[in-house]
Amino acid sequence: MTRDLTDLAAFVTVARAGGFREGARAGGGSASSLSEAVRRLEAELGVRLLNRTTRSVAPTEAGTRLLERLGPALAEVESALDVVNGFRDRPAGTLRLNVPLSAARLVLPALVPPFLAAYPEIRLEVVVEDGFVDVLAAGCDAGIRYDERLEQDMIAVPIGPRRQRFATAASPAYLDRRGRPEHPRDLLDHACLLGRFPSGALTAPWEFERDGAIVRVDPTGPLIVRVGASDLAVEAAVAGTGIVHLFEDWLRPRLDGGALEPVLEPWWQDFPGPFLYYPGRRHLPAPLRAFVDFVGAQASRARTAG
Repeated sequence: MTRDLTDLAAFVTVARAGGFREGARAGGGSASSLSEAVRRLEAELGVRLLNRTTRSVAPTEAGTRLLERLGPALAEVESALDVVNGFRDRPAGTLRLNVPLSAARLVLPALVPPFLAAYPEIRLEVVVEDGFVDVLAAGCDAGIRYDERLEQDMIAVPIGPRRQRFATAASPAYLDRRGRPEHPRDLLDHACLLGRFPSGALTAPWEFERDGAIVRVDPTGPLIVRVGASDLAVEAAVAGTGIVHLFEDWLRPRLDGGALEPVLEPWWQDFPGPFLYYPGRRHLPAPLRAFVDFVGAQASRARTAG
């Protein structure tokens, strides 16, 4: 029976992900083990469940009907097991979080070490993706995103700093050579270092705010980097290539050390901090419940200290 459940779960993973490699990335394990599990299940049932081509994997009619019934059933099995897990002295299992790079760099480092120290039987897997994704389809238990990008029908709880700012900066040498902007529109005459989202859209326009006035500019420059390679833009700014626009906390070490100089600081725009979001299930997986409670306790302590 254990093997049967494993094979059924493998089929659901592959069918939802649209492929064996995609399923392996979403659920862990290997593509070959998923393929073998599905092949074994098809042999036992005597019916093909997946149509396989060199480019895609899709459920057959029989596979579609099975998937419709299995998805809720397996979710109930997982929920039942997690209820039992709640009676353990310590929660155990794997927790998968889908987070943007900014959260992996600026939010999680203060939370992950003490969380894992408090729950040594939990294994945390962090998937870094800056694009908008369905966390469940991606094989994750929860995600971190900013409020305007939250999925519907999800529970959201604050995590990390509640206010953040975008900072603009350049090396002193660059500013000595090219001049110091006094208004956001002055950036149009400067070399600016831009980013590009996984969707292909640029991280522009840059937005600034002062005394209730909002100014958006579409700068240009010699360097465009994917959002995941933002450190390259920072190093290029330090080397004098141009002006960078990024999270203040990301740039703060370089600002404090003098390698970068603030640009247009009175215009830096702040925005609400990120949220941890997860499905509104009646019974949360024990590792996720532990993390949600841990985040809430940390936030409560921060408010008390403040």
